Amino acid sequence: MKKLLHYIKGYEVQSVLAPLFKLFEALMDLLVHIVVAKIIDYGIAAGNDAYVWKYFWFLIILAALGLGFSVTAQWFAANASVGFATALRKDLFVHIQSFSYSALDNAGTDTLITRMTSDVNLVQNGVNMSLRLLLRSPFIVLGAMIMSFTIDVKCALVFAVVIPILSLVVGAIMYITIPMFKKAQASLDRVLGITRENLTGVRVVRAFCKEEDEIAEFDAENLRLKKLNEYVGRVSALMNPLTYVIINVATIVLIKQGALQVSVGVLKQGDVVALYNYMAQVIVELVKFATLMVTINKGLAGANRVADVFEIKPGIEYVGEAGYKGAKAADNDTDESFKHAENSPGKKAKSKRYSKKGRKEKEAHVDELNNNLSMVKFDNVSFSYNTAGDEAVSDINFEVKKGQTVGIIGATGSGKSTLVNLIPRFYDVSKGNVLVDGRNVKEYSKDELLSRFGIVPQKAVLFEGTIRDNLLWGNPKADDKELWKAIELAQATEVVKGKEKQLDEYVEQNGKNFSGGQKQRLTIARALVRKPEILIMDDSASALDFATDAKLRAAIAGLDKSMTVFIVSQRASSIRNADIILVMDDGELVGRGTHDELMKSCDVYQEIYYSQFPEEVHA
Repeated sequence: MKKLLHYIKGYEVQSVLAPLFKLFEALMDLLVHIVVAKIIDYGIAAGNDAYVWKYFWFLIILAALGLGFSVTAQWFAANASVGFATALRKDLFVHIQSFSYSALDNAGTDTLITRMTSDVNLVQNGVNMSLRLLLRSPFIVLGAMIMSFTIDVKCALVFAVVIPILSLVVGAIMYITIPMFKKAQASLDRVLGITRENLTGVRVVRAFCKEEDEIAEFDAENLRLKKLNEYVGRVSALMNPLTYVIINVATIVLIKQGALQVSVGVLKQGDVVALYNYMAQVIVELVKFATLMVTINKGLAGANRVADVFEIKPGIEYVGEAGYKGAKAADNDTDESFKHAENSPGKKAKSKRYSKKGRKEKEAHVDELNNNLSMVKFDNVSFSYNTAGDEAVSDINFEVKKGQTVGIIGATGSGKSTLVNLIPRFYDVSKGNVLVDGRNVKEYSKDELLSRFGIVPQKAVLFEGTIRDNLLWGNPKADDKELWKAIELAQATEVVKGKEKQLDEYVEQNGKNFSGGQKQRLTIARALVRKPEILIMDDSASALDFATDAKLRAAIAGLDKSMTVFIVSQRASSIRNADIILVMDDGELVGRGTHDELMKSCDVYQEIYYSQFPEEVHA
């Protein structure tokens, strides 16, 4: 929790005023019993109605003040806690958005969502309750004991003995139950996980007739949660009877001692009533305090979970970002790129010695040479996921010129998607270098690098809004003409024109009101609106029929040669006409060339091709 306290910055005044006004409210509560004692002793006992009415209105004033202090305290506490949670959630979201794919893989999206929502809410409630009640209950308990001493010392000794005993009972029950509450919450997480999984995969469950099995699993976990909550409930239920037994015994002792003091004329009847009320108030506040501690501990648990997310490093740092330590490495990469540009076959650029006039002059010269460099180059690239020991891709070498179309094919799990994810630096390579336009990808700032790419991921994702809103993700400044051009290229014209509102047709969350093929075509259009230098299509036409797929490939091939295209596909027909075909097998590049070249030299490619076109085997 200490790591998150700085989010209260800007709400320091509210954080002080909230408990302060709550203490004022508590003071009003303590004064009520003294006023009631006076009404009994000097009003009712003496038959002085005027005195009774006078102090009755005084009680009304105390109640009004107490209400005003309480509402004011609540406003300040709510203001501070909501502001605290808003700033925390905002920074948490920004931090998660900075995660590399590796960091996201390690953390898991489900737990990140839970921590941003449920855990932050727990922290917010903990802050709110702490500001309102953390000081109030101890203040009331100590105040009641002090006020009792002002009435009678001998009777007040009962308070001095009972309060520590009550505190021990409440503390012991809290000590036992709080860990149990954490276990119950963990069990609740599992129940919610099973529920979410079944609701998400309800069609699969029904298709395999597994309803009874899933119900049995849910019932078993739910029963476990029930037993945990029942056990916690039984232990927690001990608090009321134990505390009330103690308080009733103390009350008997207090009344007996008070009666003796009244009989000898030391105390008045109203004083005994006040002492009894203070005793009752003590037990109420201790029970409140125990409940508050449960809430605060839940908040602390949530705060620790949120703090753990902040401990996760983004995984990739870009040029120009705070904490970036790769400048020297980037300089070395630039030097290597420059040397490569000078020594590349066919290049007749003369060597040029750099003076110490600064990095800008060197970069300007490198940019001149970059026009003759490859658009994308893999130089002995290897990569392994953090959670896996083996390399996902190993020793990959290839070079792609500007405007070329590259097809990538291979068996499932051969490393095709991993390969293309290394180009825009979604993952950092373990070994080797990835160069884009002659520069190491680590040398680019984030915006500078990603602005070059149009990416169509494997899973087509549309966001809630309109078709226009989704397409404008590619280019916020695009006009309708550009949107329709991209739609036409993506073979989505009939999809959009078939809708009543066309570009303004509503898209439900995750595009639920569109078919798989329609979503894929719209995501392709979104990438084309960007007019990228490099277009990556990661198996993004799998839901399209062969005719539509062929039209899409023809449309992309008809674009000007300024765009370099990477097409990952399981279909040999989708990449057959590519300028270069890369064949992946178990993370290794086992074939590279055109279709005709690979049909002569690459057994893996032949096997894939003939499995899809068996009629050509004998031919």
